[in-house]
Amino acid sequence: MQDVQYLSSDKLAGRATTTEGNELAANYIISRFEELEITSQYPDYIQHFTLSEGTEGRNIIGFIPGTSSSQIILLMAHYDHLGKKDGKIYHGADDNASGTATLLNLAAYFMENKPSHSILFAATDAEEMGLLGAKALLHDFPFPLKQIKLVVNMDMISRSEENTLYAVGTTFYPQFKRYLEKAGKRSPVELVFGNDGGKGELDWTNASDHGPFHKKEIPFIYFGVADHADYHKPTDTFENIQQTFYLQASELILNALLEIDATIE
Repeated sequence: MQDVQYLSSDKLAGRATTTEGNELAANYIISRFEELEITSQYPDYIQHFTLSEGTEGRNIIGFIPGTSSSQIILLMAHYDHLGKKDGKIYHGADDNASGTATLLNLAAYFMENKPSHSILFAATDAEEMGLLGAKALLHDFPFPLKQIKLVVNMDMISRSEENTLYAVGTTFYPQFKRYLEKAGKRSPVELVFGNDGGKGELDWTNASDHGPFHKKEIPFIYFGVADHADYHKPTDTFENIQQTFYLQASELILNALLEIDATIE
């Protein structure tokens, strides 16, 4: 929980892209990657990209080579949020300090338990500005795009009054559903499929950083929860995270990744 607590603290002032708080968040992620001695295709782990107004965003990239496959599972979570408005800090604990912290914990796990497939860990910037970090990563991906077997995006995974976590994308990529179902059966969290274009549903197909990759027909699974009362409000704080749910949801995601990594070619 320490990662979520720091990333959503007053010190980081909401982590809006180009702000000092955002830079502190990026430096924190880099320090965690350095502690893990994870490699990267970018100097100092930073993929720089130009924003529309001429300022710069920064994706933070780590990489673990697979033991038996050069195909890549891309794990993504955006670390930016909304910053300050009218003197109030928009802390962004669930959105998306939660996904970023789980990304860091998954990096630690897979450094100790090497995956069969290569895994690229991307803490993306400027999601709140229109998925700009994800678009930059897609445009300047450090490997041929055809090597990406699956994109797994985590965006808001730490609270649910219904005890449900959504896995979005299986309408388009049903080949991954059985692995998710297997992991879901072992979890006290209810894993729900949908919100990806079915009739009468919300459509999260392009709602977060997986969207640009899907448009290039690269398979994705997006893990997230339904919007809650604190979504995009100053009250999205560490204190409002449901810690038991968050830990269980993160474990479910890990187990799904283990199923996928062990089974797909």
